[in-house]
Parts: sequence; C-alpha cells; structure tokens
Amino acid sequence: MLALFDLDNTLIDRNAGLEHWVRSFVRSRSLPGEAEAVIGERLRDRAHPEDFVGLRAALGLSDDPVELWHEYVDGAARSVHCFPGVRDGLEVLRGAGWTIGIATNGAGDIQRAKLAATGLASLFDGICVSGEVGARKPERRLFEAAAAECGASLHTGGWMVGDNPETDMGGARAAGLRTLWVANGREWADGLREPDVMVPGIAEAIEVLQGATG
Repeated sequence: MLALFDLDNTLIDRNAGLEHWVRSFVRSRSLPGEAEAVIGERLRDRAHPEDFVGLRAALGLSDDPVELWHEYVDGAARSVHCFPGVRDGLEVLRGAGWTIGIATNGAGDIQRAKLAATGLASLFDGICVSGEVGARKPERRLFEAAAAECGASLHTGGWMVGDNPETDMGGARAAGLRTLWVANGREWADGLREPDVMVPGIAEAIEVLQGATG
C-alpha cells in the first residue's frame, strides 16, 4: 500500500523552525526588532530564491540574494525538527510493507536539506518536490510524479497525509487517493469537503495507517 506524506508542518515543524531561524538571522545582522515580522511575513507560506531579492531591499542589506538564499537553506534545515513519533512510526510502516513517499511543494534544495538534516530522507521510497518536477499540489501531476518516484501508480490507490485542506486533501482526493488530515490544533473549515480521516497529529495519522487495509 502506498502512503504519501506532506513535509512541512506534517512531518516537521516548519513554523517553529522558521521562527528560530528568523530570530537568529536578525541577531546576526543586528537588524531592528521589526525585521522579524517583515521576514516572517515574506517567508511564512513559502520560501524560494526569488523571495530574497525583495527581502534584501526591504531590510536594506547589501548581501547577494543568492547568498542569502543559501544562508537560509543551511540555517532553516538546522532549525527544523520532526514532530514526536515520526521516525519510529515511519520505520514501523516500512516494516509492515508500506511504500512511503514525500509529496511536497517547495524548492528542491531547501526541502531536501530539511529531509537530510532531520534524518528522514533514507526512510522514504521516493521523494517528490514541486520545484523539481514543475508541478505543485493540488495538481494531479505532482501526485502522479510522487507515486512514480516510489515505483507505484495512482491507479492502485493509496493515502495522502498532510495538513493543508486544499493542496493536500483536495488535490489528493481528485487524484484518487484516500485522505488523512493532520489538524495540528486547527479546526476543519466549514464548507470544505471533509477528508476520509481527521487526526490531531502525525503520530495518530501513522497509527491510522497501521490499522488500514486499503
């Protein structure tokens, strides 16, 4: 059975990691306190190399935007941590015969750096990053590519585990996958079609998969 996992705020705590990196960056540059809000707002939902062109101007920095991006990649990867139970749970799934993969939006270098820094990369049969395949969730092509990276096909079904109602749950449902939503303290939005399963956190999501038969 195939299970695809989102990365940010599903397996790893991107929000906390970003906050930690922003604070460290602001201190290292002796920037004013309000710079934290500026950087956080720009990078809260996504971070790509081009974002640092605007950030350099907004913060009055002279650094090359490419160098700022590399500094972010290195620092952010060191700042993120897995949610409790992730590594052990993924190892249990693999031991039970599951095929597991990553289906994540983002730039390839930062997403792969986070997977390497957290020690998760080796646990997956395939890793699919939107910036490397030219398609983003909720596009079906991203899910197709993720399944293919795992040596599988959407035609045989499977699950998508993620925290985003639109890109993870909506996209996976349209691609023919069963959906498992990780709430992380949030309520499901009224008016949206509910996922197949809702759970409080990733540990509970993995428990659901352990008991699933299809």
